Amino acid sequence: MSAVITLNEQTLGRDDGPVLIMLHGLYGSGSNWRSVAKPFADNYRIILPDLRNHGRSPHHPDMDYRSIARDVIALLDRHAIGSAAVVGHSMGGKVAMALALMAPERVSHLMVLDIAPVIYAHKSEQSSVIEALQALDLSRIQSRDDADEALADAIPKPLVRQFLLTNLQRSGDDWTWRIPLAQLADALPSLLDWPSELTGPWLGPAYFVYGGASDYVQASSRPAIDARFPGARYHCLEGIGHWVHAQAPDAFIEQLKDCLAESQ
Repeated sequence: MSAVITLNEQTLGRDDGPVLIMLHGLYGSGSNWRSVAKPFADNYRIILPDLRNHGRSPHHPDMDYRSIARDVIALLDRHAIGSAAVVGHSMGGKVAMALALMAPERVSHLMVLDIAPVIYAHKSEQSSVIEALQALDLSRIQSRDDADEALADAIPKPLVRQFLLTNLQRSGDDWTWRIPLAQLADALPSLLDWPSELTGPWLGPAYFVYGGASDYVQASSRPAIDARFPGARYHCLEGIGHWVHAQAPDAFIEQLKDCLAESQ
């Protein structure tokens, strides 16, 4: 069993409100959620953790979903939180599902963005992203604009480049990556996998929101979702890709309000 990581976290909202935890995707951090979390700050205590090997949280070679979910359970224990509403995007969505299945009493509401509890075949796509970041000659970079230009051929979508470049940080006179690229490359098989023993069911309110222009949640994914989350409700955002909360923030906020309004 992997050692439990004490996660870096940001909080906002009411100290005495019901807890809402938002889990980011691969290459992300808790900061990714701040703009879409603010509308909930008047009523909720919102926790935005950096998952292991991301943001300002510690690094560890183990990246299977049970280990990452245990980090979140430890966060709940550290704050004496009995249960929380949990939202997760992509990798964070798999963590959220694993958390609900491993410790069902700790999750009151579940929203999963553009991911399913299945094995994905995106290794070459993700490997090419990591290889492009590793190939960037940081000694020649003077600014993020320089890095953006240098990555344009390998990563042509500006939105994706800007997201990835949130991990580029200044260290003295040098630029460094704050995420451990080599460890993430090694962890890709685990991150694309799904723990076969996590079968459920979890019977609480579960919303699965996905992009109509994304290939991550397809009709073939639904049996795996329904078997583990019999109460699943599906919401397709037409014309939206994988980053549903970034590309359609207003629609995401409305869907989350509906999810949180569901009775347990």
